[in-house]
Amino acid sequence: MLAHTPPGRKRGASDFAILVVVRRRPPSTVHRLPSAVMSSRHPDLVRIAGALAARAPAPAERDEPFSEAAVALVLHAGVSGLETLFIKRATREGDPWSGQIALPGGRRNPGEPSLADTAMRETFEEIGLDLAQDGELLGELDELRPRSPFLPPIIVRPYVFAIQSVPPLVLSDEVAATFWVPLSELFATERMKEISIHLPNGARMSRQAIELGEHVVWGMTEFILRNFEGLYR
Repeated sequence: MLAHTPPGRKRGASDFAILVVVRRRPPSTVHRLPSAVMSSRHPDLVRIAGALAARAPAPAERDEPFSEAAVALVLHAGVSGLETLFIKRATREGDPWSGQIALPGGRRNPGEPSLADTAMRETFEEIGLDLAQDGELLGELDELRPRSPFLPPIIVRPYVFAIQSVPPLVLSDEVAATFWVPLSELFATERMKEISIHLPNGARMSRQAIELGEHVVWGMTEFILRNFEGLYR
C-alpha cells in the first residue's frame, strides 16, 4: 500500500510570511553534509552505499547551451523495507513538468558550491525536508540530459540520500502532494507499463512508465529510477 502525505490546508498570506521566516537558514547549515553514518542501521542502505561508491557516475555531455539541476532520491527504512519519496508537482502554466510525479529538486543557483548543495536546498525549499541536517548522502547516479525540443536544455544530476526518520513535511506552492513507495513495490514487474504521451505539437509518443495506483512515473524520473534499480538489485 502506498503511504500518502496530503498537502494539507491552503495557506493564506499570513501563513506564507511565517513560512518564509522559518525556511530562511544560514548557508553553513543548509549546505553542511551530515557526519552521522546512518547507513549502518539498515543492511540494504549499506549495500546501496557500497554500490554507489564502487562506480563512477557517467557525466552528461556539456555542449552549450545548458543549465544544471539536481534531484534527491530519498530513502527511508519503513515497515515494508526501503521506501523512496516522490512529489507531485503542482499544476503551473509554463512548467514543462507541470503536474508530474517527480523527485524533489531543481535548478542550480549561480555561485552554488555544488550540485549536492542544490539538491539539499531545493528539497528543503520544496517540502521542508532538511537533508543537510537530517540526511546522509550515499552517492550519486548517472547524469541525464533530455534532448527534446519541448524541454529546456538542462543537465540533471541525481543524488541518493537516506534519512533515519520521516519528519512532518511542509509543502511549498510548487508541490501538490508527497508520498512514499516501498522499493519492492516500485520495481515490481507488474508496475511496468507503456503509456502514450501527447506532445505539445499534437503528436503522440510511447514511453515506458511505472504505474503506482493513481500516479504514473515516466520521463526523466523513470529513467533515474531504472538507473538506481540496477544498484538496488
